[in-house]
Amino acid sequence: MSVPTPADVAAAAERIRPYICHTPLKPSRSLSARTGVRVFLKLESMQPTGSFKLRGATNALLSLAPDERARGVVTCSSGNHGRAVAYVAQQLGVPAAIFLSELVPQVKVAAIRELGAEAVVAGADFAQADMAAHRFAEEHGRVYVHPYDDPHVIAGQGTLGLEILADLPEVDVVIVPLSGGGLLGGVALAIKAAKPGVRMIGVSMERGPSMALSLERGRIVSVVEEATLADALSGDVGFDNRYTFPLVRDLIDDVALLSEEEIAAGMVHALLTERLVLEGAGATPLALLLSRPELAQGRTVVAVCTGDNVTMSTLLELATRRTP
Repeated sequence: MSVPTPADVAAAAERIRPYICHTPLKPSRSLSARTGVRVFLKLESMQPTGSFKLRGATNALLSLAPDERARGVVTCSSGNHGRAVAYVAQQLGVPAAIFLSELVPQVKVAAIRELGAEAVVAGADFAQADMAAHRFAEEHGRVYVHPYDDPHVIAGQGTLGLEILADLPEVDVVIVPLSGGGLLGGVALAIKAAKPGVRMIGVSMERGPSMALSLERGRIVSVVEEATLADALSGDVGFDNRYTFPLVRDLIDDVALLSEEEIAAGMVHALLTERLVLEGAGATPLALLLSRPELAQGRTVVAVCTGDNVTMSTLLELATRRTP
């Protein structure tokens, strides 16, 4: 497969249109007041599976040949990609096996099983689960759908950028959660092709930020995966990375890392002030604007809220802990 292009993103937008939502941009009065600029929240949490991952998974499965669909697919996931693959596979009648590590919250494992996919918990971290997924794919002749380092997945995620441009052409800054780089790479590819001056900011957690450390050192590095509120951002970039590392390296403008306390503050702000349920990863752009508002150097900022797959008990515990 070749490196994805803006034309691939445009083609993906047409291909996946019947399966996804064109998610809204919600103005945030509170964050606008705090930063002194116009802030909008891109609510990918409103996708049918509760996260942006549906875009890439849909484009990847729709791009398979008929014989590949018949054999079935397998993937490894920290939760949201697996749920998206399971959802699309159910829609298309494709057998799907999703491999997850022991660090994946049970709410995400249960959601995958409810969609009829085989959910296999294998390994202490993403790397171990991914090895098991590849072995399964080889043994059973299934197609492996990479969670981020795949041109079809990247192009699918990039359709989010096209929606931002269509709804808010004056956008100056886009803040995107950063993990393997499929979302940030795809969105930056789409937006910078039309508006090169838009600043793309990636945000991740301090606990095991594989892509951020790889960018800092100029080469892909491995990290120890740790428990974090932003569990959807966990996992290594992978030494065999072909697409997302160079895309993010060439198109990103800044990277910021957040503490667990800052991520918690973003989740609680989303719940109590914005009236939004966001998981840790999905709340990282809000957390960044709350903790470092000076990074919003523009007139119009979009914070991409990537997902809502978190238990209410977790959210309420955080809110109770932080509310006087």
